[in-house]
Amino acid sequence: MPFNIAVSGKGGTGKTTFSSLIVRSLIHSGKKPILAIDADADGNLAEALGLNGIKTVGEVLEEMEQKISQFPPGFSKDDWLEAKLAEVMVEERGFDFLSMGRGEGPGCYCYVNSVLRRIMDNLENSYTYLVMDNAAGMEHLSRRTTREADILFLISDHSLKGVQSGARIAGLAKELELDVKTMGFVINRVPGEIDPLIVQKVEATGLAILGSIPEDDQIGRFDIEGRSLLELPEDNKVVRAVTQIVEKIL
Repeated sequence: MPFNIAVSGKGGTGKTTFSSLIVRSLIHSGKKPILAIDADADGNLAEALGLNGIKTVGEVLEEMEQKISQFPPGFSKDDWLEAKLAEVMVEERGFDFLSMGRGEGPGCYCYVNSVLRRIMDNLENSYTYLVMDNAAGMEHLSRRTTREADILFLISDHSLKGVQSGARIAGLAKELELDVKTMGFVINRVPGEIDPLIVQKVEATGLAILGSIPEDDQIGRFDIEGRSLLELPEDNKVVRAVTQIVEKIL
């Protein structure tokens, strides 16, 4: 089984940036093979990793919903779905990438979920590290598409609202009885030191602050220019901060 790294947080807190820089840190430290999964239907992990024109698992499921009535008797739906999912897997230098896309609509989603879980289990066994960028509601974790995590990073910006959102996600993970071995906060876009009120708010949740990330204009510039965050220089202060966090947990 791979070392599963899950990332979640309120929209706009920088969880996708953090996820992409975890991938960057693992690649640069030679910790491969890596599977990066964008489990946020509105996410842009692909763009952050320099990938374009990505087809999603959601699109494959939609295609199956449209075609399943046309399959001939005895035709293996499992084999068709497995072949189609292989088509949407993106193989890059240093990592592979899979975008989950939208959630299921009406129809045969119970069957599809069971097949998808089996395929994902088989996929995971081929990797040493799995990095999953989740939506705030952790839809794909709650569906048990991925049922466990070695660490769940709760990303918050430097605000009380961000911490409150992270606390709700932590509560959901416990409510769903997900197998999460370690869970804690990363405070993003910190202007200097973390404000004591934010530290108190985190402490009140019973969780730890696993690290902090400073404000950085270069991240925004890369986003505007549509550049991959994997191209950030080694001396970038956000890269250094994320590398330290990754080294600490591994």
